[in-house]
Amino acid sequence: MRVNHQAFFCSLFVARLADQVLLFLVPLVVFQTTHQVSWSGLAFFIETLPRYLVFPFFGALCDRISPLRLMRISQTVRAFVCFGGVLAYVLFGGIGWLIALSALCGVLTSQGLVAREVMLPQIFSTQQFQRVLAYSQLADQLGFVLGPMLAALLLGWWRWEWVVGATGVLFLLADAALLLWARSSGFRAGVPPPAKPGHWTMPLRIALRHVLLLPGLKRVVLLAAAENLVIGVTLATSAAMVTGIHAQSSRYYAGLQTAGAVATVLILLTIARNAWPARTLGLLAFVSICAGGVIAGASAAPWGYAVGFLLIVGFDKMFNVYIRSARQKIIPPEDYGKTTGVVILLNNMTQPLAGLLVGIFSARAQTGLLIVALSLAMGCIGATVSIGSALSRRRRALALGE
Repeated sequence: MRVNHQAFFCSLFVARLADQVLLFLVPLVVFQTTHQVSWSGLAFFIETLPRYLVFPFFGALCDRISPLRLMRISQTVRAFVCFGGVLAYVLFGGIGWLIALSALCGVLTSQGLVAREVMLPQIFSTQQFQRVLAYSQLADQLGFVLGPMLAALLLGWWRWEWVVGATGVLFLLADAALLLWARSSGFRAGVPPPAKPGHWTMPLRIALRHVLLLPGLKRVVLLAAAENLVIGVTLATSAAMVTGIHAQSSRYYAGLQTAGAVATVLILLTIARNAWPARTLGLLAFVSICAGGVIAGASAAPWGYAVGFLLIVGFDKMFNVYIRSARQKIIPPEDYGKTTGVVILLNNMTQPLAGLLVGIFSARAQTGLLIVALSLAMGCIGATVSIGSALSRRRRALALGE
């Protein structure tokens, strides 16, 4: 990566660091306050659902407004949401303010993520995109590594509302780094074409038509949705599984999250330095995540859960590199924003669904059994998609042979 792009990746890192502090706080504080796994699952559902529902809207917006401007708005407004949420808690009280501000910050995070997806091919148009994705994921993962550590450290000193205030400062620093990069690099985002006349739902219809008709895009969407079943149930239950069912401390929980992120950094460095076939990346990551879910859910010992957790978290970003590089090759550039927004929504709707299932069924069945069931469901979806894809290729080969 060129020197004048360092501030850009620094901005990605600091924004992810701040976002990860919030993601760490919500399930842990809710579980410590209520002592119920079901409330952690419902809090995760409320926290994550809004951020996925707005992806199509922000995707269409990126085809009309400069994605750089949208990224800056995302980071600045998130800072003021943190400050406003803390002020509301001080004035009115209630743990709901933490969930509400995290949900709103999640919506704004979605705006930044889609804008980044649109900007990356423009910024690094002359470089291998799979390697660029690995570096951007590395910036994310460094934030993921340090986020839980920073949150646990600050929680040892301050109450959670002070930690949220510090998170707002981090968002302001991320925006400052992005502004510095924009001025030093001289980057100018492509001017979006004027909006075509038509009904306001036209961008959504175009994106859905691409999902249904573009060769290979449905397969990518289904595989990502299946993978996010396991990611969702892991994120929704990890605090309760570690600190509750396995009776470990919050510092152990932060250490486990950090270990998973470190493993991911090592995997992404390997991807960035080696030109692995995309299909190999996808297959290895998918199988590892599925196996990790079964191990984490079936194990009765903390070390067994840790092994499964590390497989899930460690290979998640490898699978993301495969998914993002695959859809970048499939989606037309002029419709990239709107289609990516819809695809991300379809990919990730299974995450809040997993959180909702935790909230509904955790009181009736063991949480570990639910994790195993969703992991097996992921494996079945992946096998079905692979068989269908193989049959389609065979039919096309026979047709050409005739």
